Amino acid sequence: MAQLSDDCFAFGGPMMSVDDAVAMIASRVHAVQEVEAVSLAGLDGRVLAEAVVASMPLPPFTNSAVDGYAVRSEDLSLAGKQAFPIVGRIAAGAVAKEPIKPAQAVRIFTGAPMPAGADTVFMQEDVKVEDGRVFLPAGLKAGANVRLTGEDISAGASALPSGTRLRPQDVALIAALGLTKVSVRRRIRVAVFSTGNELVAPGAERVPSQLFDSNRYMLIAMLGRLGCEVSDLGILPDDRASLAQALRKASADHDLILTSGGVSTGEEDHVKAAVESVGSLVLWRIAIKPGRPVAMGVIEGTPFIGLPGNPVASFVTFTYVVRPTVLALLGAPQEHPIPNPLRAAFAYKKKISRREYVRVSVRRASDGMLEAVKFPREGAGLLSSLVETDGFVELSEDITQVKPGDLVNFLSYASLA
Repeated sequence: MAQLSDDCFAFGGPMMSVDDAVAMIASRVHAVQEVEAVSLAGLDGRVLAEAVVASMPLPPFTNSAVDGYAVRSEDLSLAGKQAFPIVGRIAAGAVAKEPIKPAQAVRIFTGAPMPAGADTVFMQEDVKVEDGRVFLPAGLKAGANVRLTGEDISAGASALPSGTRLRPQDVALIAALGLTKVSVRRRIRVAVFSTGNELVAPGAERVPSQLFDSNRYMLIAMLGRLGCEVSDLGILPDDRASLAQALRKASADHDLILTSGGVSTGEEDHVKAAVESVGSLVLWRIAIKPGRPVAMGVIEGTPFIGLPGNPVASFVTFTYVVRPTVLALLGAPQEHPIPNPLRAAFAYKKKISRREYVRVSVRRASDGMLEAVKFPREGAGLLSSLVETDGFVELSEDITQVKPGDLVNFLSYASLA
């Protein structure tokens, strides 16, 4: 298990910027040390525990990049067309029977090994074939349409560094090197529960004053996309002793504890006191909207994060607090979503020194430009505002207003998941 000191999140000042929060998490949370060997089919999303070194070059042999005709470049004329006899045929997976001789051509297919002596390939659509000869146009450069041994990756080179969070293309590279298994860090074990007497599980009997719990399932889904093993601990009542007991128990066999709700400063918000009774907690007030009230601390060496109860605030703070923590626990580099510039089709005002995320849909205007359209209603509790939009417009701390026509930074939900 990842063991942290009780003061690892200590910081000065009443408010923390989003960038400072992410930087602190990345620097103070330590990666789990346990590793396991995982086969190719299960590698997507896993984090490499050690670098993958190429034991062979890629490609492993010089081959043709196209269907065409292999020749020796030294036989080519720069003046005009030439006709060479076709003396052989090499399909992918076959091997040339003998070296090519001067002024000869060999029919070759994509991926087939080049015959000895040949170094250039004419594309089949650029030539004419007649009576066993191929007519070649002038002007083709030496080495054209040929993939050289090791031009992709040379033998002994680092193909993928330790800490890489593997994507499908990374898995393809591992397979191309002939590996069947690699060492990755084990999955992060996360305990998730909701708090509040006002919540009931979907499908359970609900009294008029209660809500069906939705945040927990959203958070479990988001953790699943990060490759976590999630323990669903259900809903805990607004009772300090029960919360403290559940937190202590969860800390024993999880790498991270995640809660939703009960982290504000109201009389019925008991999570802060429960955490402080079994561990240490710094109640964050991150300069972010929606999502300012976020709690983070340590319970018997296990990091704890308490997210706001409002679903939009929970979604945003998951992205900027939970996700960096999970990546740090995995030993993976932090991933910073890159916004795309869009034209604003709305007006908006905000406070300085606070980062805000405005829910928007993307549409194509009459002039062909893409523009961001703000969701018509405010409120961090509106699930429809997440379902019916495409992402957030990110307004940095120094921005105080947006006018129609301004360029704004758009982050799709897909880039944040």
